Amino acid sequence: MTPDPDHSSFDILVVDDTPANLEILVGALKERGYRVRPVLDGRLALEVAKRKPPALVLLDVNMPDMNGYEVCAEFKKDPRLAEIPIIFLSANTATEDKVQAFAAGGVDYVTKPFQVEEVHARVAAHLKIRTLQVELDQYNHRLEDMVRAQVKEISESQITTILALARLSESRDEDTGNHILRVQRYCRALARHLAKDETLEERIDDAFIEDLFYASALHDIGKVGIPDSILLKPGPLTPPEFEIMKTHSLLGAATLAAVLERYPKNSFVRMGAEVARSHHERFDGSGYPDGLVGRAIPLAARILVVADQYDALRTKRPYKPAFDAARTFQILTVGDGRSDPAHLDPRVLAAFKAVVGEFEEIFEDSDGVQGSILSLSH
Repeated sequence: MTPDPDHSSFDILVVDDTPANLEILVGALKERGYRVRPVLDGRLALEVAKRKPPALVLLDVNMPDMNGYEVCAEFKKDPRLAEIPIIFLSANTATEDKVQAFAAGGVDYVTKPFQVEEVHARVAAHLKIRTLQVELDQYNHRLEDMVRAQVKEISESQITTILALARLSESRDEDTGNHILRVQRYCRALARHLAKDETLEERIDDAFIEDLFYASALHDIGKVGIPDSILLKPGPLTPPEFEIMKTHSLLGAATLAAVLERYPKNSFVRMGAEVARSHHERFDGSGYPDGLVGRAIPLAARILVVADQYDALRTKRPYKPAFDAARTFQILTVGDGRSDPAHLDPRVLAAFKAVVGEFEEIFEDSDGVQGSILSLSH
């Protein structure tokens, strides 16, 4: 019989402790064009398969040391071998033997003495099934990759649009420069350090850090509703003006809450609403708009307030000059009559002290800050 060239890609492992059976099976399979590896015992079969997994296994049941059921069970424990189809060959004809074979993970059961044509038919059928399974898995993986890429493209497009609107609100104040982009990176540095604190009550994982990176850019989005005469006033605000300025936290939170109603599962927007509302809350309860105390303030807002205050102190604003790094560190950690460390979460403040060098690098790294707002790699 002429070998089938399509069969040459399949490597079949034949396991039987009877040399005569091996000789018949190997000869018949090679005649059809298969590549065949004969093995006389189960333990050696496992070693051979682990070195180079076969496409299919023909496995005898009654063998010394390890029987076929035990060998099959070991195949199924190994992730590299678990999906290989195993066809049992046995002189046992009892129903319970066949049930045990399928329970062990076999895909078929051929009774000895076997007919060569029957073996060929079973082998060809299960190789075809396995080939189709592999092709389906590959297709599903490609499809998943395509879906992930599409979702990522859509997500990044949405995030870019939202952050562009956030920067639009910032652009009204030329002195703030790249405040939003720097604050994003400050927040990420703080969150990464806090994530190492196993005693922290709240959980900080990669998803939280990514959401915080994006959501922090939305904290002042409500300032689009504040008149320029107040937002850009070059001196102290009057009490009525300050009350108007304070409404930016509620305006921003309300805007994002409306977005969240439409996309309730969007964790980035949910966190954005939290930081927009609560980034002026103070750990000692002296902040606004809700007068929250301690851990009642969302963790994202507690992190952001340190980042926001640091950048506000380092940059020139209509109501103040820019402070250098040393003066800023002193104000945040010791106070200066206007600022009090009691306003800040002690855990976040400790994290700031640990990463202050990174803060200084971020502030000085104008090229890095000008980079993509979607980059999480720096």
